[in-house]
Amino acid sequence: MDLRRRPPPNATAAAKRPTTTTTTTTPPKASDALPLPLYLTNAIFFTLFFSVAYYLLHRWRDKIRTSTPLHLLTFSEISAIVSLIASFIYLLGFFGIDFVQSFIARNSNDAWEEEEEENEQQKLEQHRRTTQILPTPPPQPQPQQPETLIPSISSADDEEIVCSVVDGRTPSYSLESRIGDCFRAAAIRRDALQRVTGRSLKGLPLEGFDYDSILGQCCEMPVGYVQIPVGVAGPLLLDGVQYVVPMATTEGCLVASTNRGCKAISACGGASSVVLRDGMSRAPVVRFGTAKRAAELKFFLEDPLNFDTLSVVFNRSSRFARLQGVQCAMAGKNVYLRFTCSTGDAMGMNMVSKGVQNVLDFLQNDFPDMDVIGISGNYCSDKKPAAVNWIEGRGKSIVCEAIIKEEVVTKVLKTNVAALVELNMLKNLAGSAVAGALGGYNAHASNIVSAIFLATGQDPAQNVESSHCITMMEAVNEGRDLHISVTMPSIEVGTVGGGTQLASQSACLNLLGVKGASKESPGSNSRLLAKIVAGAVLAGELSLMSAIAAGQLVRSHMKYNRSSRDVSNCTS
Repeated sequence: MDLRRRPPPNATAAAKRPTTTTTTTTPPKASDALPLPLYLTNAIFFTLFFSVAYYLLHRWRDKIRTSTPLHLLTFSEISAIVSLIASFIYLLGFFGIDFVQSFIARNSNDAWEEEEEENEQQKLEQHRRTTQILPTPPPQPQPQQPETLIPSISSADDEEIVCSVVDGRTPSYSLESRIGDCFRAAAIRRDALQRVTGRSLKGLPLEGFDYDSILGQCCEMPVGYVQIPVGVAGPLLLDGVQYVVPMATTEGCLVASTNRGCKAISACGGASSVVLRDGMSRAPVVRFGTAKRAAELKFFLEDPLNFDTLSVVFNRSSRFARLQGVQCAMAGKNVYLRFTCSTGDAMGMNMVSKGVQNVLDFLQNDFPDMDVIGISGNYCSDKKPAAVNWIEGRGKSIVCEAIIKEEVVTKVLKTNVAALVELNMLKNLAGSAVAGALGGYNAHASNIVSAIFLATGQDPAQNVESSHCITMMEAVNEGRDLHISVTMPSIEVGTVGGGTQLASQSACLNLLGVKGASKESPGSNSRLLAKIVAGAVLAGELSLMSAIAAGQLVRSHMKYNRSSRDVSNCTS
């Protein structure tokens, strides 16, 4: 019986074909013919090539300067040309050895494999003819295996509850109140969900979270929690104080880019910020039988003589809520009443809604024919891009500015002032106008706003209006330095309530020094948080615009925002 051995795929030459015993011989290499070791020969020819090339270039430069014809060659120049050609031929041959050998080996392996497969086919046909064996039918496709469901429960009692949830006898939303243990309720709900859907929740962590802290205020019917990495940018020097800004994001380059902007701002003395307005709004819609009657309500609410009475009624809702004004708009016989009030350190949506309800109940006395259609008529406007927020503001209206020195623009940002000013005009201003943008006269303000909102427990949906921003750039100091500013009219943030009381988000607020409510000056913590958001946006705008002006955007994203790692099987 012949023993055959397939040559390895990376062999430098085809193996010799065996007949009765396995025998391999190593074919000679081209380098074996050299009189000296390969590394010495390479060194000699490398040195010869570059030395004669330098000599010839030097000689030809002298001939050009002295107007000597180039075709008149001396003996030394002829020798140098011959040496250059010889060394070039050697180096070309040397670097081509591996390619030629690998090419030959690959062809030999392919031919050997084809011949071997041919022989195997012939033997198989001969065997079938002699033994009269029917051909084997092709394998049938196997049915797809169901996903492995990982149970989250451990007791018989929990198993019984899971079955009742799956059967529909126990509503999933009532598990917390029936069991009295939020973690057990989440585990049971999670297991029932896997059984009903037939899909595994492997990878979505369950343990390590305080489910009691979200009961009745943050999330209903939890089955786990999503992990988002938190990075820090800074320090950001803002109004003479340094802040390290936490950012929760899954976008590569975002934190690094913002950090570069913070570095540039700090190197130039920092940024300064001003709070222009601070007031949350809510706008109910009411309807009357006629437009004339609707106009009477509008005149009543906008009359300064009635403001004190309305304030007393409105301010009963909270010790922090203070009515600032009422702005009315009409559409036929419908009236939209936009109430604005201060809300302390809370973002304040619930607070202003309670105050509005108090005023609506009070107005029923003088306007019994008023029909309240809804507590919110979208004139607020909440979680939607709207011109009223862009013009009038909502939440905190902030302007933040900095002057970036010419040497910092050149060394840190790798661009120049003129290029930044031109790019800002054509991209952020003219480009956004061509696109019909509403409040989007910036490069990527929402990137920074979203990352800080997620890290500090803000309402992520309010990133819509909170990212309204116009970025301005101007050359100052005789064109040497750059003045950059961001104006953000509707940053909606709070340091109490909602997601701010969760452990992770509370830690990020504590990092910024704005955790909880300020006892000395109510509202100062939320205003400071809004200014930090604007300062971080300023840094992010400066860095991204510089990257675009310098042509570095794609290169940096290819370096920091690409991953070859398969994270589909990663768990907590």
